[in-house]
Amino acid sequence: MSELQDSDRFTLAAGDRVRLVALPPYVKTAEPLPMLRPPSVLAIGDLGTVLGCRPGNCWAIRFANGAYLLTAQYLERVQTP
Repeated sequence: MSELQDSDRFTLAAGDRVRLVALPPYVKTAEPLPMLRPPSVLAIGDLGTVLGCRPGNCWAIRFANGAYLLTAQYLERVQTP
């Protein structure tokens, strides 16, 4: 797959694992009909998988309880051995 890049932070590719390091004021679902959800649906430290990059410098991330759109400021790449 092609690499996805957020020049301010790091390079990600679809399938990479990431950790949530901060909570945004709200989260937007990465569904065909997106909805705004309270930040309590996620927790700091949650692990997710990158699904891809979306317009507006947002990353679609699949967490255990759903897929959400987040900017790189809330994410940190998890190094896999």
